[in-house]
Order: sequence, then C-alpha cells, then structure tokens
Amino acid sequence: MEPQEEEAAQAGPVHAAHRHNPYAYLMSGPQLDALLTRLGRRRAASVRRGGAVPPERAPRGVYPRPDMAFVVMDPTAGPWVPTEDAVLATITVGRGGSAFVPYAAAKAAGHRRLGRNYGEAVLVDPHLCGTGAFRYGHSAEVRGLIVGASGQSPDQDLYEAGALAIDLIAAIAELHLAWEERVGPGEWFTPDGLPPAERPAVPGA
Repeated sequence: MEPQEEEAAQAGPVHAAHRHNPYAYLMSGPQLDALLTRLGRRRAASVRRGGAVPPERAPRGVYPRPDMAFVVMDPTAGPWVPTEDAVLATITVGRGGSAFVPYAAAKAAGHRRLGRNYGEAVLVDPHLCGTGAFRYGHSAEVRGLIVGASGQSPDQDLYEAGALAIDLIAAIAELHLAWEERVGPGEWFTPDGLPPAERPAVPGA
C-alpha cells in the first residue's frame, strides 16, 4: 500500500457518488465514482496529516477532526438548471463525514447562486443571505468548477475544496487528452462523433 493510501485508510472510510455523469464520453458512471473515490482518498490523507501536525508547523492550523464532506457542482450545467439538479457528486471522508454534507451543499449552492465564494457573503455581504441561509465558511471555484467542503475551519475547508477541484480538473483533462488522441478529430464530444440524441433541435438549423 502506498503511503498516501495508508494515511487515507487510517483516516477512515471514503465514500463517493455521482448524481449524473456529464463525462460519459470519457468514462462510465462506475469509473467516475472510482475516480472521485481516489481523489477523496487524497483529501483523507491530507486531513489526517492536518490533524497530526504540531501546531507550530500547521500553516492553516491543526485540523479539529478526521471527518469531512465535499459537494462538487457540475461545471457543464447551464444557469437554467436548478441547483439541486446541478450537483455533480458528493464525497465523504471519515466515519462522520456524512453529517457535513448539508453544510458543504449549502456552501456550493450559495456559490453557484452568487457567482463567488459563499464565505464573502457570510462575512461581508449578509444582504445576500436571507432567512435560513447557512452562515459559516467558504467555498472554492477553480476554473469554473465549484466545490463546497465542510468539517474543518473555514480556511481549512477552503484549502481542501480547492485542492479537490484542482485534482479533478487535472484528471478530466488527462482523460480528455487521451480520448482526443484515440478518436482523432471530430465535431462532438461523443463516442461516435454524432450529436447526442437529447440535444434539442434548433429551428431553421
């Protein structure tokens, strides 16, 4: 077992599940879940390190617990798609990670609605947060990919959310490059190069 995998195993279980798969031309649903789980294990290892480091060597402070949750929004979903349908996936770290899913989801949904870090609204612009809005923490957006995370301090959540986004973007880019090299040129990101059946017809086209 690799050191990082051993760290993740000691941090507790990692669970990942996608709501839908906008990258079916690259990977199946089970393959997407496997990718998300692998990236979740990286975050589990990071959480374990963050909880074990001496305070004087902890740039973001010592992590208070081994549990976290991540909610990843679908960067391919149009603005007309309801937020609950624009969730790409959830990842939980640790035995208590599922308890933090609602908080991670609230941050990610708020970020999608506002178009910027939800924590800015909480801390600086509360006029953007109505009755019942979540009142804690930050969210991350990396190159259009929004991730909400919860379980640690606001700065720790922000760091882990950004790290997950970076890893997922890199993984998709690598898969996409391999796919392009395999299938060659074309007009559609589909296995057969044809427009998807669900694509709406454009009048006059």
